[in-house]
Amino acid sequence: MDVTKGFELDSQIGVLTRMDSSIPSTVTITYTTGTPAEALQALTLLHEVGRKAVDEVTFCVGDENGLLATPTGRFTATDTPTNQLYVHATFDFEDAANETIRELGILMGTEVADSCPPGQRYFVPSDLKNPGILLVLENTVPLIRTAATREAFSFVITL
Repeated sequence: MDVTKGFELDSQIGVLTRMDSSIPSTVTITYTTGTPAEALQALTLLHEVGRKAVDEVTFCVGDENGLLATPTGRFTATDTPTNQLYVHATFDFEDAANETIRELGILMGTEVADSCPPGQRYFVPSDLKNPGILLVLENTVPLIRTAATREAFSFVITL
């Protein structure tokens, strides 16, 4: 915990406590997150935790009422090829449990080691024979995975 000028900050749970009663009860706090910009020339993830095989890939079109929701908008799936691909993956409970995710990527051409069992959907770096090619990189605020949640990630790639 940090104690700075009458406050105690517990960054693990996100609580700021006033320690000095002479400080007004209404305080304005500004802060900057430490999420770096993505490097356009990046070929790999900087701090790879693991890889989750995608659950769904489909062509899509922008549609404000679409059922496919991403941070960049809503889309509708289509059987007609378009220049937009919807990619979705959901972590199982045990995937990357107790790890901190700071970057997300979409890679193609990844080859897993022959020792990986058929049906395995989550891979740590030592499970990879060929890491593949990084198509999309997104840095994110730190996300602490737990075995009690199933995070889902959705992207639309415009080709």
